[in-house]
Amino acid sequence: MPTLPATMDTLAVRQASSRRGGLFAADRYWAAAFAAPYVAVFLVFVIYPISYGLWLGSDLASYRALLEDPIYPRTITNTLLYLLFGVNLKLAVAMALSGFFTRKGWWFKFLLLVFMLPWAIPALPSYLSINWMLNGQWGLINNIIWDLFQVDGPPWLDSPNLALGSVIYGHIWKWLPFWTLIFLAGRLAIPRELYEAADVDGATEMQKFAHVTMPLMASLYLVCTLLSTIWALGDFNAVRFISGGGPALSTHVLATLGIRNAFELGDPRMGMATVLTALPLLIPLVILLMRHLRRSQVAI
Repeated sequence: MPTLPATMDTLAVRQASSRRGGLFAADRYWAAAFAAPYVAVFLVFVIYPISYGLWLGSDLASYRALLEDPIYPRTITNTLLYLLFGVNLKLAVAMALSGFFTRKGWWFKFLLLVFMLPWAIPALPSYLSINWMLNGQWGLINNIIWDLFQVDGPPWLDSPNLALGSVIYGHIWKWLPFWTLIFLAGRLAIPRELYEAADVDGATEMQKFAHVTMPLMASLYLVCTLLSTIWALGDFNAVRFISGGGPALSTHVLATLGIRNAFELGDPRMGMATVLTALPLLIPLVILLMRHLRRSQVAI
């Protein structure tokens, strides 16, 4: 008889454990049911396209044909110039403009609203408008030059160097407002007490920027540089709709050349091989970005 209560307690514990086990098992089933659609979408729209693209780009004959293409070396140079000037000029100007828009007053807020319009409107009409304005015969800019000075304007889209410069300008004009807004948010997050202390010490505006603003925004600037480079490396809109890769295929970047090879020439394997040649630059950028973000999380 003395062992009966202990036996009943043991039985109660086992029943409670079995109920909890059944409840947890049911929870796992429901979790799997809810996660299944997302897993399916991930497999269909992420894993499968990436795997299929890598399979298309695994043909060594496509790389040999690509290296023999006389357009490819110029495309590599164009891509590097596009990244070098497009990213660095854009972010440097964005940093400077973010300081301008920190000033108080409704006038500066109104200017910021107008300044954001190029980024807010769709990319396609923006780039087509730039293409129309830069047309050498009846474009808006050359017509204005003729009306004012009675001279012909430059052949913006008929010269390889001017056409590439026009593409870089279009990219900067489109994305400058976005990065300016990012840097503006970073500036506004800096405590005002630091600037007030610098004013007490008699620091100039350049000294405050060098010793207060830039050290506190260096991490943000690095992340923006890496992100902008990754995005610009895969961007084909500016080249496609401003210069079209011309004149004489001289302003192609890797993204647009890959589309040309895949669709215009009807060779998907060579098109994918063209795009995959950007991986030696893309993969280190992604690794640097992930390591920096992880280091920032550890610091927080």
